[in-house]
Amino acid sequence: MDLEQTLQSAEELVSRGRPHFDSDPAMPLAFEALSNRVGEVAKLLTQLAPHRFSEPMWSLAAKNRDKIVHHYNTIDKDVLWSTVAISFPQLRELANSKRSL
Repeated sequence: MDLEQTLQSAEELVSRGRPHFDSDPAMPLAFEALSNRVGEVAKLLTQLAPHRFSEPMWSLAAKNRDKIVHHYNTIDKDVLWSTVAISFPQLRELANSKRSL
């Protein structure tokens, strides 16, 4: 699973805008799938290299994945949008900083 590719896909979907997210029923489902993938990678990274991936953002991504997978019927669309539109770019920046280590 490629984190960079997943975050790039998220960026492309976010670029379509919030109105598209709100009007196309497939968009929230895509955001859920992206959150699941990012959370899985975050879990792996924190397990494999906890000293390198100890920032809270990694743990939050993993917890977000669990929430989406196990409580999908209570997902708040505003929170889902914010996660992918705001938190994912921050996570991408954090991941890119780890590559330079």
